[in-house]
Amino acid sequence: MEAKSRRFGDLTYQEIARCAQQGWLAIIPTGCTEQQGPHLPVDFDTWFAETLMVAAAEKAALDFAVQAVVLPAMPFGPTPEHRNFGSGFIDVPVDLHNALIEATLTSLAAQGFKRMVIWRGCGGHALSDVVERFNQRFQGKAQVFLPSHPFHAIWCRLADPEIPVGHADSFTTSVSLYLRPASVRKELITNPHSTEVDWSDPNLDFTHYTSTGVIGDPTHASAELGKQLWEAVVAEAAQTLQEAASLGNDVE
Repeated sequence: MEAKSRRFGDLTYQEIARCAQQGWLAIIPTGCTEQQGPHLPVDFDTWFAETLMVAAAEKAALDFAVQAVVLPAMPFGPTPEHRNFGSGFIDVPVDLHNALIEATLTSLAAQGFKRMVIWRGCGGHALSDVVERFNQRFQGKAQVFLPSHPFHAIWCRLADPEIPVGHADSFTTSVSLYLRPASVRKELITNPHSTEVDWSDPNLDFTHYTSTGVIGDPTHASAELGKQLWEAVVAEAAQTLQEAASLGNDVE
């Protein structure tokens, strides 16, 4: 099938049926609505997850003949660590978020998709239990993959690993300056001198580490760096899709 779009929402139900019949990957991007410091909009995680997956799906088709369709990014997720900034968040309970992911996977399997990829737009989305439960339930019929992110390794390779990163940082800001510069409030980019975050804290609260919401230093961002980071991330993500398509060959 010649794809009119890589976006699930752009296709008709009959076109989606053909995607499933032909063994396409189905990609589920998960996003968040949360503060991104004073200089970036609260939809960054959601926008980035979906935009990246569409670009990766297009590159995977060109480079590896791997076909994939990308669902609309889920815009809300668990984000309690941002609540104390007072606004800009939609904090969904973990159980509700997990149930929505599982229902989405089950719906895709019912349509005939055999391989699915969850791409997390937020590092706090702990979905391994959901994936394990689904894969056990649909063993031999469908399989979902939960890849890790390449972002930090790419940052260390292309930029200065001594520059602190973490949230609304120079990585995020550079990508925004390159892909959607109008969204960046450049005059509000400052170094908050945040402290090191304990990411394993079950009661994580960003206000304990930063006064602005930024973790890291966004003042080193540029559109030129964003271009390099974006191209590297798309290439890595396309490779991930190729790997997902080649695994799980025991499904019917």
